Amino acid sequence: MKKTFLITGVIFLTGLVIGAYTTVTAADPGLVQILTNKLGVTEKQATGGAGCIFNTAQQKMSKNDFTSLAKAVPGIDSMMAAAPKKEEKKGALRSAASLLGKGNSSLSIAASLAESFSQLGMRSGMVNAFIPIILDYVQEKGGEAVMNALQAALK
Repeated sequence: MKKTFLITGVIFLTGLVIGAYTTVTAADPGLVQILTNKLGVTEKQATGGAGCIFNTAQQKMSKNDFTSLAKAVPGIDSMMAAAPKKEEKKGALRSAASLLGKGNSSLSIAASLAESFSQLGMRSGMVNAFIPIILDYVQEKGGEAVMNALQAALK
């Protein structure tokens, strides 16, 4: 009787340890949670900000590269859908934006992302805080080639 009780107890404790280990190692905090934890932004800002970056990248990435990116980032569709829609620019602002777009696509991308981040209630400098975190996440989840494709699309 004592042996049966002891064996049952050991099996039960082993199961608890294995179950706890599996839960800890299998937990993926996700990109949105990483952004909120590291940057102190709201979930809405993290989701929309990441979505802005992915929407911008999609415009310059090949279909195959973007498919690889989408496979590496769970929930990318909902992030992209949460990005604020572009507002129609008026007069001088539209002219300035078009001038930026003609000469330097990096400036155009930066201006576009800054505008979107502003719509989410974040200062434009947050774009520079988001990008390295997103690149690290993508490299971890999708590998260096996917990260390099994303990085190239954001230049």
